[in-house]
Amino acid sequence: MTGGPAIARADDANIVSLDYGLASTMLALGSVPRAIASLRNWSEWVIEPAMPSGVVDIGTTAEINLEVLTSLRPSLILSTPFLAALDEKLSRIAPVEIFTVYAENGEALDRSYAETLRLGAMIGRQREAEAYLARADATFGRLRDRMKSLSTRPVAVINFIDQRHARIYGGPGLYGGAMRRIGLENAWKGEANYWGFQTIGLEQLAELDEEAHLVVVSPLLPPDVLTRLSESPLWTSLPFVRRQRISVVPGVLMFGMVQEALRFSTLVVDVLEAAAR
Repeated sequence: MTGGPAIARADDANIVSLDYGLASTMLALGSVPRAIASLRNWSEWVIEPAMPSGVVDIGTTAEINLEVLTSLRPSLILSTPFLAALDEKLSRIAPVEIFTVYAENGEALDRSYAETLRLGAMIGRQREAEAYLARADATFGRLRDRMKSLSTRPVAVINFIDQRHARIYGGPGLYGGAMRRIGLENAWKGEANYWGFQTIGLEQLAELDEEAHLVVVSPLLPPDVLTRLSESPLWTSLPFVRRQRISVVPGVLMFGMVQEALRFSTLVVDVLEAAAR
C-alpha cells in the first residue's frame, strides 16, 4: 500500500521495518524502529550503525513471528516489493508501506535518496531527511576530492561466494552508484543486474584492466579463501595479485541505502589511500 498520510513523529510512533536499509535510514533520521526483521544478523550484515537496545526481533522475512508482531500493535510496517507475498497478512495487523530501491530501470543510490525523502515525510521527519541528504552530498564531495589527490587505478569490487566464484559489483546497484558518485572508475565493464552484481568464475577476473586494484568486501567465504587461493596458479597469475593490489574492507550491506553507500565509499577511499602510501 502506498500514498498513506503522514503519521506521528517516529519517536512517538510504533514502526516496524522488514528491511535493513529502511531501518538504518530511520536511525539516520533520528528515529528508532520498534522492531525489525532478522535483528540478530544486523551486526553481521549492517555493522554500522549499531541497532539500539530494546528493538524487538520479529523473526526472519521468511518466517515473520506474526504473534509477536501483532502484540506490538505497530502503527506502520515498512516493506519492499520483494516481500509482497507478506502484504495480505501484514496489512491485517497495520498499514504496510512499500519502498522501492532495487528495481529495473533505475539507479539504487538515486532511488535511495528519493525514498529517504518519502520516508522522512511519512514519519514526520522531513527536515531531518533533507538535512541528512545534504550531509551525505557533502561527504560524497569530500571523498571525491580525496580521490582526485590519488593517481587512482580502476577498481573492481567483489565478495567471494566460494573458492571459485564471486559476486562482482557495478551497474545500477548501490556499490556502483557510490563509485560513480566519488569519481572512481569501475574496472568491471561487464553486465550487472539491478541488484548491482554479476556472479562470475574467478577466471573472469583475468578480463580486468591490468592496472586494476581489487577490493574484497568481507565477510570472506570461506574465511581462509585468500590463503587457499595463494596456492592457485590461476589466482597468482592475475596482475592485481602479482602486483599486490588487493585490499579487504569490512562488511557493508550491499542492498542498503544512502547510509551504506557512504560507509562503502569511505572504506574504499581509506584503503586506496593506504595502498598509495
